[in-house]
Amino acid sequence: MGNLLVNTRDQQFVLFEQLRIEDLFKTEKFKDFTKEDLLMILNEAEKMAVEVIAPTLKEGDKQGCRFENGKVYVPDCYHAAYKTYCEAGWIAAAEEPEVGGQGIPSSVQFANMELFGAANYAFCMYPGLTHGAAGLIKNYGTEEQKNKYMYKLFSGEWAGTMCLTEPGAGSDVGALKTSAKRLPDGKFLITGTKIFISSGDHNLTPNIIHPVLARIEGDPPGTKGISIFIVPKYRVNDDGSIGEFNDVVTGGIEHKMGIKGSATATLNFGENGNCIGELLGKEREGMRIMFQMMNEARLGTGMQGLDLGSAAYEHAVAYAKERIQGKAIWEMNNPDAKSVTIINHPDIRRKLMWMKCHVEGLRSLCYFTAYCIDRMHVAQTEEEREKWEGFLNLLTPIVKAYTTDKGLLICSTAIDVYGGYGYCQEYPVEQYLRDEKIAQIYEGTNGIQALDLVGRKLAQRKGANVMNMAMLIQQNIARAKGVPELSKYAAILEEAANACFDLTMHFAQVGKSGDFLLPILYACKFLEIFGDVLLGHFLIDAACVANEKLEAIYEEKKAYSIGQKKALQREDKEAAFYSGRIASAKFFANEILTTVKARCEAIKAGEKIPLEITDEAFTY
Repeated sequence: MGNLLVNTRDQQFVLFEQLRIEDLFKTEKFKDFTKEDLLMILNEAEKMAVEVIAPTLKEGDKQGCRFENGKVYVPDCYHAAYKTYCEAGWIAAAEEPEVGGQGIPSSVQFANMELFGAANYAFCMYPGLTHGAAGLIKNYGTEEQKNKYMYKLFSGEWAGTMCLTEPGAGSDVGALKTSAKRLPDGKFLITGTKIFISSGDHNLTPNIIHPVLARIEGDPPGTKGISIFIVPKYRVNDDGSIGEFNDVVTGGIEHKMGIKGSATATLNFGENGNCIGELLGKEREGMRIMFQMMNEARLGTGMQGLDLGSAAYEHAVAYAKERIQGKAIWEMNNPDAKSVTIINHPDIRRKLMWMKCHVEGLRSLCYFTAYCIDRMHVAQTEEEREKWEGFLNLLTPIVKAYTTDKGLLICSTAIDVYGGYGYCQEYPVEQYLRDEKIAQIYEGTNGIQALDLVGRKLAQRKGANVMNMAMLIQQNIARAKGVPELSKYAAILEEAANACFDLTMHFAQVGKSGDFLLPILYACKFLEIFGDVLLGHFLIDAACVANEKLEAIYEEKKAYSIGQKKALQREDKEAAFYSGRIASAKFFANEILTTVKARCEAIKAGEKIPLEITDEAFTY
């Protein structure tokens, strides 16, 4: 099935050729799967994306959500799509069969989610947050809570949210004012207001289950005093049926730049003094518990950058191959020359190449991060589990921030390829840009992610996670240096990686000397540098795999000269694919990695001009 959302051939390449996820089939957890099983699942996901979800993109954006008489209504076209999506079991696909899942690898589920998100990310936020809420109850809830809420969330019969943000507590979650008053029966009376709650209220499901951060009366201030509660929109009777309204009042919804089909609500808990919540987990462990869902949401948000970037790129390539405008540069002086498709123009080709290498690199980065989850689950030793968990912890803020930053630039570049038409609603790329922008902001702004990377993740396990990543990159460099086609670019990656890890050590040294401002000031720049090095690593790694496969094709087809190889790339889809993957690695190394060392040196110079300028000097 062809689509303009995601390159499914590249998905399969990353999963089965680069990551070699078939190795998972040797483990007890995934022993019942075969490659054919997973290919069938990916094919069904593509059908769901193309035939069910994608048709809701434009209409959902046009109609948006409505707030009328205290109730929220999603776009009409979402109802049938949501029902079909849930009936197919996609929410719990990576969960164990015991809770209604199929137990597929997380890496494959990420590939599924890329297809769904590329089709309509706003729609996917409803089942995505529902999965996160169900996961919290699965891991921290009592058996009663699991029976009461979890199964209906995993099935999609009910929906879920994540309630953290308040008017005075955004990035500073510890400043929240929502309170929980202990009741004699062990439950709590919840009072407070939460804002910017994605999927906060809607008419897709008869009930919505809210995990809510609140402070039990008398508990200490700050994050240490926060607990988490299960607060349903409607109370649930002992027999599992829906009971009376639980005093969760919707104050309104936001009118946003993008993701207009996703209801972003203000929720007033206990407006009438009658909102009941159940403690989830232990008291004063709310932040630790919620971080499970937050980290899942951050990875999902990172995927938003890949999803929409992929769709924007695929549309831009298709348009560039069809749009006829101007003569070829080598025919400029020929009055009889015919106009050509714009993919023949050098600047368009450069833009497409920039988009291509980033989309492919981001796909490898995101899928590898999901693969870390799979490897954690099947680890045979504690040391092995810690290694893969360390990779996951290190990569989470990078996936969230770097992928969404680049995703926005990919969408913007796609508009440039279209020209004026790209700025118009006749084509979807302008919506991709609008829908993508929020990904840099919610689930912890990208600035917060950078601070998390520099302030926490680099030092975790006494730096062992960073060292393991550096070793992985160096192993890849050593392999690529042995490939004549790639040795030059491996050397570029090596210089960039060395500069990046030297800067990491520099941050540690200045921090020990008491200068915390330098790492904080340049945290975002550092995250981008680290992300560039990681993308270079994954692209070079993929190119090594592709080069071996391409050489085998050349040998089989007896293509030995440059001319024969070029001709084969035009005729043979596999040869074209593998040569394209090699080109992505070369272009990224030459275009991006060559700048890393200079950017690192600029940071190490220690300039703090933004901190030294007075407030008054910013404007006159």
